[in-house]
Amino acid sequence: MEKLKLIIAPFPHIRDSDTTQRIMFTVLAALLPPVIAALYFYGWEAVRVLLLAAASAVVTEAAFQRIRRRPITIFDGSALVTGLLMGLILPANLPSWMVVLGSVVAIVFGKQVFGGLGNNPFNPALVGRAFLTTSFAVPMTTWIRPIDGITAATPLEIGANAVSTYELFFGNIPGSLGETSALAVLIGGIFLFYRGVLDFRMPLGFLATTAVMVTLFGQDPVFHLLAGSVLFAAVYMATDMVTTPVTPSGRWVFGIGAGFILVIIRLWGSLPEGVTYALLLMNGATPLINRWTQRRVFGRGVNTGA
Repeated sequence: MEKLKLIIAPFPHIRDSDTTQRIMFTVLAALLPPVIAALYFYGWEAVRVLLLAAASAVVTEAAFQRIRRRPITIFDGSALVTGLLMGLILPANLPSWMVVLGSVVAIVFGKQVFGGLGNNPFNPALVGRAFLTTSFAVPMTTWIRPIDGITAATPLEIGANAVSTYELFFGNIPGSLGETSALAVLIGGIFLFYRGVLDFRMPLGFLATTAVMVTLFGQDPVFHLLAGSVLFAAVYMATDMVTTPVTPSGRWVFGIGAGFILVIIRLWGSLPEGVTYALLLMNGATPLINRWTQRRVFGRGVNTGA
């Protein structure tokens, strides 16, 4: 009988086949339905915004890493995901230089200043959007109607009675490029769930809390779920692996907390939409949530009777 050898090595001992690059390109594939919907409804304006946002993010990351003499990591796909998400949460008629500035801020101040991917406490695309909304409120809240490009208000600004559920679901409404079609977002979400990238706890907690709270205050839950960025954020932003909790119970807390903050902003705040700030606030609370919901370490807290 061959003598058995005991191999001592540091963890992890169980490894997964997924890599950062593979996960990022899975997210990019899941973003194709919203991108196609945006191109259909907004045409060349969507092409302009999405290309500028994505290219600016990739170039900025490469330049920042070169300046700091760090390895160039743009081929892992994370900068491209940030740039594409950045473009999808912007108005179709936003000036080109603002699109570029938003992506630069997202990469530099939302990601690289903290050490790059895996170290950033806040979702980079949301950091970029928050900066643009605060600095350029009028362009960031000026919307155009799909197809004809005429300036119009979003469903959240005009109310539930002025838009049909059909329009909200299929996307013929003014808003950010990623808000265009709830159907497209759901298709992308199903793909992410099938590939094991999306954890259902955070989006379900986020959407369910939003629906329950608006119902309690006499609002239409279907309208609030389909209008604005809430569905897009629940699928693509609230599931960010870096800036959200790692524990199962912590993910429930994150989703519920984000939904609670969102409804407060929507019903009583000065802005019709509050997704960006709801998720950024919960991103900031993520380290505490991880600490409060961490599982007991094996071997600790056990009474041996000695």
